[in-house]
Amino acid sequence: MIVVHALESILSIIIMISLGYFLTAKSWFHEGTAKLFSRLVTIVALPPFMVWNLISTFDREKLLALRSGLIIPFLSMVICFSLSWLIARLIGVDYRRRGTFYTLFFVSNTIFIGLPVNLALFGHDSVPYVLLYYIANTVLFWTIGVYGISRDGDQTCADIISLATIKKIFSPPLLGFVIGVIFIMLEVKLPNFILNTCRYLGNLTTPLSMLFIGIAIYAVKIHQIKLTKDMVAIMVGRFIISPVSVILLAYIFPIPDLMKKVFVMQAAMPVMTQTSIVAKAYGADAEYAAVMTTVSTLLAAIFIPLYMVILN
Repeated sequence: MIVVHALESILSIIIMISLGYFLTAKSWFHEGTAKLFSRLVTIVALPPFMVWNLISTFDREKLLALRSGLIIPFLSMVICFSLSWLIARLIGVDYRRRGTFYTLFFVSNTIFIGLPVNLALFGHDSVPYVLLYYIANTVLFWTIGVYGISRDGDQTCADIISLATIKKIFSPPLLGFVIGVIFIMLEVKLPNFILNTCRYLGNLTTPLSMLFIGIAIYAVKIHQIKLTKDMVAIMVGRFIISPVSVILLAYIFPIPDLMKKVFVMQAAMPVMTQTSIVAKAYGADAEYAAVMTTVSTLLAAIFIPLYMVILN
């Protein structure tokens, strides 16, 4: 019964991804559509969704109670980063790819794929916990992650902390989260028409994200993907080491059951899409990052129901 329930939970996700794939095959969607969907989700849909969800779910007391949950995402990612450094040397990862390897190993796609997946699996109650993991993930990606990738490339090495880094950390979805928190702490009551507008725009998040993934999967050239030690290590890091570290930490630092489930699912998401973009910007191996992104996105369809079974 648990297996059936897990498969039913992700059936809607699979259908939407398949629709994106099918419509791309029929030439309705293309690369330009994927870019448009990406911008719509991150700039138009997610920020108002954060505001609506927080205000409709929390008061000041409940919000303050979330703070203790941040320790597990930060600790688990630091552990995974340390392990990626060790594994890279054990398996002989090319030194020109090591920073990219670390980043692919220890950070995940927590907002673009993680949020809609958790929404579909656990409902709107999961969103605040998704955002806690997202905060840790975003901070570590745009500091340690980008610094490592820049060391792989032929461009100037990035600073771990800089004004540009801070701007990247405070992305539109996170700004929506911050605005929602400010309204709650100041006990600001927004008019219903504004909240309804935020909710309607926010409802675009899941379908557009899933269609985007379908477009991305269609673009994969399966015959060009070769199994390597790097790939196996990154997939083990993403889908086994990362979520298992969260499960173990949740025993040391007890947290609510739903928070634990969301953190595990967030940790088991594919590699962060922006990795290949940053790699290209710094003259690192962007194709290497893109292949790992694609493979991990495909494997997520197997591991998401698997973790649903384990968590239940």
